[in-house]
Parts: sequence; C-alpha cells; structure tokens
Amino acid sequence: MDALADVLDGVRARSAEFCRAVLEPPWALRIADGAALALATVLRGHAWVVPDDGEPVLVRPGEVAVVRGPRHYTVGDHPETAPSLTVLAGNRLTTMDGVEVSAAEALGRAPAERAGHGSDDGAAVVASGTYQVGGDIGSRLLTALPAVVHVPASAAVAPVLALLAAELERDEPGQSVVLDRLLDLALIASLRAWFARAEAQTPGWYRALSDPVAGPALRLVHDDPAHPWTLAELAARSGASRAAFSRRFTALVGTPPMTYVTGWRLTVAADLLRQTDATVETIARRVGYANAFALSVAFKRVRGTTPRLHRRGRPVQPGS
Repeated sequence: MDALADVLDGVRARSAEFCRAVLEPPWALRIADGAALALATVLRGHAWVVPDDGEPVLVRPGEVAVVRGPRHYTVGDHPETAPSLTVLAGNRLTTMDGVEVSAAEALGRAPAERAGHGSDDGAAVVASGTYQVGGDIGSRLLTALPAVVHVPASAAVAPVLALLAAELERDEPGQSVVLDRLLDLALIASLRAWFARAEAQTPGWYRALSDPVAGPALRLVHDDPAHPWTLAELAARSGASRAAFSRRFTALVGTPPMTYVTGWRLTVAADLLRQTDATVETIARRVGYANAFALSVAFKRVRGTTPRLHRRGRPVQPGS
C-alpha cells in the first residue's frame, strides 16, 4: 500500500448516516452531527456550503464538497438564508429551538418525494453521507484537508456519482452496503481529483508519491514498517546516494527519511494499541521494534506518553 491508500483505508462510510433530500427554496440546514468527514453532491439545483469560519462554497450538479469536521456548518440555497432545521448524528432533525421532528414533518412531503422521486422544478436534490475516520492513520487525512474541499465536475468523479444517483433510485436488498461502497469510492475519486489540482495544498507525503526517488521509499516503508530500514538501504533501493536521497526525501516530504520511518511506525502502533487486543510486545515487533521496552521508549520520546496509557486513552502523568 502507498501512503494515500493507508490513510484512506482508515476511512469508512456509514449507510445509516447517508441521505438524499429534496429541498425547496428558501432552505438551509444547520449541520451539527459532529462527523469527522462528510461528502455532499448536488444532483439537481445548487447548494452553498457555509463553514462558520470560512468562505461560502457554491456546489453545482456534478460537483462535490468534502467537509472536514467535527465543526458545525450550514448548507443552504444561499449563504444568507437562515437555517430552519438542525441535523444531528443519526440524521435526527430538530427545529432551531431544539424540538425534534421527523423528516416527513420537516420537509412536509410524501416519503417517495423525500427519497428523491419528486419532480419539484425549483427544488435542489442533495445527496450526502458521513464517514468514520479511524485512529491516527485516518487523522492524517483530516490534517491534510482544508475546511471545505470543493471538487469541480470531473471525468474522474462523474462515473461514481452517476452510479450513486442510480442506486438511490432503487429499493433493493443489500442497498445499504452498495451505498457504503459507492460513497467510499466517491470520496477516493474526489480526493484524487482535488489533490491533482494545482491550487491544492497537498501534504508532502502525497506529493512525494510520484517522485522517482522518494516515492519508492515511501512505498517500501508503508508496505513493511517492521523491516529494519536504514538510510543506506532506502537510498540504495531508491537508486540514489545516501546524501542525494536524504536531501530529496526531506525536501519533498518535510521530514528526514528516518524521522518519517519512526513517525509512521508509531502511528501504526498507536492504532493497533487502540483497535486491537494485541500485547505491546506483539505490536512492537509488528512495527519494527525489538521488544515492548524499545517501543515504549520511542513512544514516550515522540508522543509524550506510554503505549499502555495511550491504549487506555489517558495522558501521561508527571513523573511516570
């Protein structure tokens, strides 16, 4: 796996948080579900995504907005339209004064129309979904993204959006699983398209993936973090001298090669500590440390806490 694949592997769509809505102007929804990441695409009409601390973003049919949470934001037909409903986790809806309402009550229309089969000429049709972002590996994606990623209509994304729209017109067994996977594909295609744009401020590890020197080294480290990597071996397998390799890797990625190796090993270890029951000794060997003690020393030095305290979700105590 490469660095992007590893990051995206920690991101998963949740069908329970997927919805499609037909919205008649004027309309605006306050999104307060606390999701780490959300994707919205407009199937008809238009929508404005208005972050609390950023510029409004206009999304047209065929375009995608990827919104980084958990901060709240507003989606509406105009940046100045006041929201009438708040969307909470689990697609629960409340009025602005906190009274919970059903989707049927909120939208004032029949279930078939709410599902997107209505033909209101002036209505916007918006499909959206949220994602689980798992652990320290997944968080690398969040830190690489602005508050709103706006992806214009693109040949790379259009086929996935067409499949998504078509699936939403069906009501067949297994639909939730299909929507989950299509939503995952929509996110991957959208992020690829955005990262490829000249104006995108892509993270160093992403830019380095296409480099003929740094790219192979990144793939080697991500494929096998447990291997006893040295600067000399990484340079040799990347076809460069140690000095040239180190300069190029550091310039592109932003950290020296062996610092990156250590950081990636500890990131993998951090997720294994929280997401598995494996012993610290076992995890140490899986990420390239001789034993639990060696991992603990590195973990404490870089992260300021111990593996066991990290697993419990507790900060390190003074003097521990």
